[in-house]
Amino acid sequence: MRKKNRLINDFRKQNRCSIWKHMEAMAMNYAVYSNHLTGLAPYLTENDVYIYVDSENLVVVCVDSYKRHEMPTYEESESFEAMIYHHGSEPRESLVWKLKETMRMMKRRLYACNFDFNVYGVLLTEAKIINVEDLEEMWEANNIKVIEGFRDLKHRTVSVNADEELSVKIYYGAAIDSDLDADAESVEMPEKKDVTKEDLDEFEKMLNEFIYGDLKAEVVEDENGIDQVPSDDNEVDHVDEESPDEKSETNMEDVEIPSGEIEQNQTLSVGVKILSPIAHPREELDKLVGCDEIKHRMDELVALTRYNQLVSEAFPKSKRHEVSLHSVFLGRPGTGKTTVCKIFGSLLRQAGALSKGHVVVCDRGTFIGTLWGDEERSVRQVLEKAKGGVLMIDEAYLLCSKNENDPGRLVVPLLMSILADETQRDIAVVLCGYKDQMQKLLDTNPGLQSRFPNKFEFQDFTIDELLEITRHRVLDYEYQFTDEAWKKYRTILTQAYQMRDPQVWGNARFVANLLERIYIQHATRCVKQPPTDKLKLKQITPEDIVPIEIPRPKAKMGF
Repeated sequence: MRKKNRLINDFRKQNRCSIWKHMEAMAMNYAVYSNHLTGLAPYLTENDVYIYVDSENLVVVCVDSYKRHEMPTYEESESFEAMIYHHGSEPRESLVWKLKETMRMMKRRLYACNFDFNVYGVLLTEAKIINVEDLEEMWEANNIKVIEGFRDLKHRTVSVNADEELSVKIYYGAAIDSDLDADAESVEMPEKKDVTKEDLDEFEKMLNEFIYGDLKAEVVEDENGIDQVPSDDNEVDHVDEESPDEKSETNMEDVEIPSGEIEQNQTLSVGVKILSPIAHPREELDKLVGCDEIKHRMDELVALTRYNQLVSEAFPKSKRHEVSLHSVFLGRPGTGKTTVCKIFGSLLRQAGALSKGHVVVCDRGTFIGTLWGDEERSVRQVLEKAKGGVLMIDEAYLLCSKNENDPGRLVVPLLMSILADETQRDIAVVLCGYKDQMQKLLDTNPGLQSRFPNKFEFQDFTIDELLEITRHRVLDYEYQFTDEAWKKYRTILTQAYQMRDPQVWGNARFVANLLERIYIQHATRCVKQPPTDKLKLKQITPEDIVPIEIPRPKAKMGF
């Protein structure tokens, strides 16, 4: 069985925009011990070093900062050499080589203590390495990731989880214990291939096994770098079977999506929003800015669901883990709850937990009618439309009014009563809303806590993440900002962010509204003064950048 390489794989996925937030999130992971060292002998004595370790993996992160006037641009060696020589310049020590030697040293120390560990290195540097693209494959083959081109690393720090009570701290102690070097050098290391980019952690492995439909299949890359499964002409039992991923892609049009309307009574109909399933949900999840913890939790829930199916197929009489798909999404507007919910439904469809994967989006107005009994009719119709997919109830806390005569108070008990039926398995219900208000809703009914065990908390986006979201949205329309326009945009967004009221701040929704205003301004300018160069039709200039109103709380009326 493959080792659990999740710690390493998570670091492998990071980039310049995500690495610091990921490291900060690791401080909250109580399966991982982490610590910060201001220098690590004998190779990284002048660098900040962060070390992360779980029961089988160790990641060492080296931070390389410079004084502003010394920040170099250089080429790394195409082979791991201690010194790098360049024509017309002084030789310099290769920090990639230093990191590699530190990793080798740690691995030997651990092995001397009978700890067989995977070791991965990450170099964060302000330097500009001009041949980075030529070396990435070689670095990855040696379990090293280099992220270059940072600014002001000297002032960047992150939290760590240096809890002395964590059992995995013993491995950290062995890795940095120089007293073990004598024993380590005398130990003959086994010839064993270290973890590579193809290695997956246990959950990802389960998902791939599910995707390719054969537990014994070996995933390889074709000449285009696309995962393929070697065919075996002797295994005719699987010839006509279609993997869930293929089903997700080729049969998407075969999914029967219900209409977006329900009848509350004979005289009143209301519309509901129906989101169709998507073909490649895991890819879409990876594209999301931030949401690292959400992504991990989604992987875990989907993998456990698939694991139950694998066990059920292999051991029909074996007891399966209890897995509830019903979830609570906690967060303010614009933090990605609806987007993730759409991906969630498609992931569960791909895993075989749901038959369709569509999402039915509702709110209080969907259920509250004008006649007695409208609520029960609405609930039953909505659940019928959501069968095979996800029922998302936005601002669900509005169904819990303090007024005992409020018909909204009937909706949640009705939902729970219907969902208690064992035949209602092909559905996932997601309750969404502000964290504090949603907690009050959960507290009103003890059964809700157990019925909705999966809680996903969506954090407000940082200013850097909002800028990254902007870049993604602009690329959708192939716009390009001039340097001056981008500077003005960043200033306006930063000012709005600093003046925001967290209770009404729109997060990504504010970015969407701001860009919409900019697009209109840009279109108006181009129509009034058509540019002579057609490329300028896609160029955003400073005069296109106009601020919009920052959301403010509604004034409360009182006497």
